[in-house]
Amino acid sequence: MLFNSYEFLFVFLPIVFLFYFLFNRCGWIPFSKGWLVVSSLFFYSWWNVLYLPLILASMAMNFLIGRALVSDRKPEIRKALVTLGIIGNVALLGYFKYSDFFIGTVNTLLDANWALLELTLPLAISFFTFQQIAFLVDAYRGETKDYRLLDYALFVTFFPQLIAGPIVHHKEMMPQFEDVQNRRINPKHMAMGIFIFSIGLFKKVAIADTFAKTATNGFDVRESLTFLEAWLVSYSYTFQLYFDFSGYADMAIGLALLFNISLPVNFLSPYKSLSIQEFWRRWHMTLGRFLTHYLYIPLGGNRLGKVRTYVNLFIVFFVSGIWHGAGWTFVLWGVLHGVAMIINRLWQQLGFKMNKVLAWFLTFQFVNFAWVFFRAESFEDALKVLKGMAGLSGFALPEWAAEQMAWLTFAAEFQMAEAGFYWGLGLTAMAFIVVLTWRNSIERMEAFKPNFYHVLICAAALIYSILSLSEVSEFLYFNF
Repeated sequence: MLFNSYEFLFVFLPIVFLFYFLFNRCGWIPFSKGWLVVSSLFFYSWWNVLYLPLILASMAMNFLIGRALVSDRKPEIRKALVTLGIIGNVALLGYFKYSDFFIGTVNTLLDANWALLELTLPLAISFFTFQQIAFLVDAYRGETKDYRLLDYALFVTFFPQLIAGPIVHHKEMMPQFEDVQNRRINPKHMAMGIFIFSIGLFKKVAIADTFAKTATNGFDVRESLTFLEAWLVSYSYTFQLYFDFSGYADMAIGLALLFNISLPVNFLSPYKSLSIQEFWRRWHMTLGRFLTHYLYIPLGGNRLGKVRTYVNLFIVFFVSGIWHGAGWTFVLWGVLHGVAMIINRLWQQLGFKMNKVLAWFLTFQFVNFAWVFFRAESFEDALKVLKGMAGLSGFALPEWAAEQMAWLTFAAEFQMAEAGFYWGLGLTAMAFIVVLTWRNSIERMEAFKPNFYHVLICAAALIYSILSLSEVSEFLYFNF
């Protein structure tokens, strides 16, 4: 079930909301929590009910190990338990996400012909695995309580954040479900939640899905791309991913607010960044938090000298690349960002300065360049786009566009939603203006007041988005 679907908006969400607060009003707190857990598992199972036993088994294993860790046990037993838990989680993720990648790599290197397992990647496995690893590590450190199974299940499965994040922390989630004030309908939270949800829905339906048509045709269909086409394709994916992920983050925050739950901010205008370090403080912020606290710092962080710091940074971004996808293009994307972070750190340590406009330009162009490998299905597809961007496939406009001076059916050649080539360029220019000069949705939510202006924005975004839901598409981060 998708946030941007009729069944979610008009059936699932109203029913879950009404019964949750009805149970709370009657004082049936375990029923209200149980209702959210069951509803979230139903939401998760909507795609494929075969995923359900996997997430249930994962929760059971981690809950039992977590319970054992918070009890008084010998240090060596606790260390063995947390090690077992981490290995179990990583093995589960590795089996489903990386088995075929490993087999394919071995086949290529050894010219072998091992049969692929052709496993279907279970939905959200990367997210709930990392979330539960963090819980086990915190339990080992003595930073968790002896939570009940129902509370733990709600922490893992809460549907607004289950599928594509944010990667939440038990300390910021579980106390909110225990807060008596959060068990009553809060009109302010409802208004703010609907407001930011409507903005996120509009980002996904009206903007991300529009850019997706250009990106898909450029990466997956066209055999070659001229200079302008290639840049249009790369920017289209750059903005598709931006508005798709930003839209999901907004919708998750808005949905959680309906239930009086505050999710951590996961996306904060990353394309305004003046360095790659700042970019990663703004993009997928909870993943960065997880990798910092549970990988970078345990590896030694910056405490073991410059060389070891650079190695640790490289490892973190290598893991980030692998986490995002089982493919060498994702590995290369992670490596590129790891190298960029090392260069950024060296630059800072040497005391160099750079003009802010130039710093933004270089940061954005690097991010755009790296996204090509992130999006491409193969290195051949990535090189096709990069060759076009370098002008190696020609600089001229498409012949049909040059002859007819544009404003004609670029859609016939490039499927740009019945728009012309220059309309595509104009749309990209508008996206630059929006992401660089407008206040982001978090800032707008914090300044929200239930006045005519905000009601008009909310209504317009919702109405347009709902009327455009005939073609429902998944969020890009569902694939990770």
